[in-house]
Amino acid sequence: MTAADSQSTPVAAGTAMLGRRDLLRLGLAAAATAAVLAPEESEAALRAPPRQLSLLNLHTGERVRVEYWAKGRYQRDGMREINRLLRDHRTGAVFPMDPKLLDLVHALSRKIGSRGPVEIVSAYRSPETNAMLREHDGSGVAQNSYHMQGKAIDLRVPGLPLRTLQRAALSLRGGGVGYYPESKFVHVDVGPLRRW
Repeated sequence: MTAADSQSTPVAAGTAMLGRRDLLRLGLAAAATAAVLAPEESEAALRAPPRQLSLLNLHTGERVRVEYWAKGRYQRDGMREINRLLRDHRTGAVFPMDPKLLDLVHALSRKIGSRGPVEIVSAYRSPETNAMLREHDGSGVAQNSYHMQGKAIDLRVPGLPLRTLQRAALSLRGGGVGYYPESKFVHVDVGPLRRW
């Protein structure tokens, strides 16, 4: 220990000077107090039911039914399975999907009462794929698409009218919602609220 370590740090608390050890004790006490003051949030998260997704990638034929959130946290293995399923099917590139997007798809599935898999038309897109799609159909593909950030997904649900799916997505107010009846899908993303 150096002489500087044993000297008091000039931090006033009333009229007393606090040393380095005193500050450390106060910091630990504050952290413990914060943990005690917020137990409802952590306890509620621990008691919340797990979140599952049932997905079918229309391009690869792959399916998953996976628990991706449980006991207050996202599950690494479940997230890995979902990221793989939602990869760019043209390049094989896997990208970490935004957990808020998965929560939005989960909420949408619950809202519509879906029991079967949600069919995925498009999820992650590599910059190369996005550029290629813009070249073929520039009107419907954004240059800086949320798909390239893992924040967007194009989907449909077997047996459910697209208009019903669109209305359910809009009611959640989770981000952007696009309606594509000719291509038979609804786009949802976790960007700003907007519709088209």
